[in-house]
Amino acid sequence: QVELVESGGGLVQAGGSLRLSCAASGSISGVGAMGWYRQAPGKQRELVATVARGGTTTYGDSVKGRATISRDNTKNTINLQIDSLKPEDTAVYYCNAYILVLVMRSYWGQGTQVTVSS
Repeated sequence: QVELVESGGGLVQAGGSLRLSCAASGSISGVGAMGWYRQAPGKQRELVATVARGGTTTYGDSVKGRATISRDNTKNTINLQIDSLKPEDTAVYYCNAYILVLVMRSYWGQGTQVTVSS
């Protein structure tokens, strides 16, 4: 069984910073790309940032220049920091990871709410 445990989030003021963490645990043989996605009410889920096992990063256009994602392969964890927060960053943020158990597949966390007040 594999679990993605998310932490961080909550209520943040506009202009502030946010830090989210995600840890993968369970019967894991390997971990590929990990990342964060978000979904605002009435909108589709969108990419925030991903990081490959080798460290290559990808950022969504809405956070490019404001976000930094990092990972620790020894702990199967990722961290995301977003600076200069805007009210439009308000969303449920989901951790995603490609994890090898018997086969490699995508797993999702339960989501953590981030609300940015103006």
